[in-house]
Amino acid sequence: MRTPEVRTLVSELFEEEALVLGGLVATHAVDDELVWSLVRSLDVIRRRTLGRVDEGASPAIGEDAPKPGVPRPHPAIEDFLKRIREDTT
Repeated sequence: MRTPEVRTLVSELFEEEALVLGGLVATHAVDDELVWSLVRSLDVIRRRTLGRVDEGASPAIGEDAPKPGVPRPHPAIEDFLKRIREDTT
């Protein structure tokens, strides 16, 4: 794929994620600061990914061990990360 096509694909992916997040926030009681934090984090990831696309580098998916004192992710998040990592190998 060429860079413009990849940029479009990344943008479409993040738009869908934003719509999912918006739907969840609209139907569940979610703390406003949590929503802002999630959106800021997604935007950092989006910009970092687009920068890597522009540089011609593949986005890295890390499998770092959990850091001491950091809570483990929710099981659904762990499962999703596992599926992502399986798809990239």
